[in-house]
Amino acid sequence: MIIEKSFAAEHIIQMTAEETQDDGFGNKLLAYKMLSHKVNGTDITDRYSPNATIPGPIIELTEGDKVRLTLFNAISDDYPIKGISKQVSVHVHGVHYRILSDGTLKVINRILDEGAGEGPENTFVSYEYEWDVAPGTAGTWAYHDHNYDNHNGAEHKGLFGAIIVNPAANPRPHNAFKYSKEYVLYLGDDAFWGVEIDSATKKQTKHGVNPTLNAPKNTDVRFHLIALGTDLHQFTLNGYRWLDPGTPKLINQAAIGPLEKHVFYVRAKNSTQYMDNNFSNKLLGMKGNFIVD
Repeated sequence: MIIEKSFAAEHIIQMTAEETQDDGFGNKLLAYKMLSHKVNGTDITDRYSPNATIPGPIIELTEGDKVRLTLFNAISDDYPIKGISKQVSVHVHGVHYRILSDGTLKVINRILDEGAGEGPENTFVSYEYEWDVAPGTAGTWAYHDHNYDNHNGAEHKGLFGAIIVNPAANPRPHNAFKYSKEYVLYLGDDAFWGVEIDSATKKQTKHGVNPTLNAPKNTDVRFHLIALGTDLHQFTLNGYRWLDPGTPKLINQAAIGPLEKHVFYVRAKNSTQYMDNNFSNKLLGMKGNFIVD
């Protein structure tokens, strides 16, 4: 008897959390690194950077997929103080999971410290999470640490990334867009942190602070904005207007609060800058270049 699987694709993922670049003041930041990503046995790891990056790897999924993600704690024993080992985790938004895959400390989930590394009840150097990318979870969602140092985790030290969940079927395939580039921009309290993704190759580049983004002229590109920290933001792509998601209204600025998201597309016509027009963030230099080739 042939038993058919009941899900679209199986993702087997291995990542580390480790130290990376410093913050400009001599303090090391932390970051996620993709070790391996296989989809139904096919290895797609080469789409990711071979290094630990801020932001972390952008994981693309489709409604109906299943994910098994193993996180390894590769943070050295002397970070930040020698002899104090701490637990690190992955807490994801948007998709479904059981409580043991929440990626939080026992003080929150009331069951177990769900991370990799030493904790009151967990001395494993790795921890496995299972996600159910159920129907209705399409969208762009953040993931981040929720355990390191305290129950709020070390998102502020660089341990954050995102998943993009595509719908299982496009109800209007004749209107479907093919994006040449996708940009995931995280709006922090003093800087953008970004990733550029080439839609043809799925290669992820331009990691880092206020990155310069590139697009071929007259192609459609998509921006994924995720607000981190505690600030309110006024995102602008100078000289461009776009559809406010879910409405027929064209806008040239988007207000984004903590933990909110905003996803939109434009046709790349002219080079310009993206920026945060919130007064204090603007003074801090929250802007980057958008270059149309």
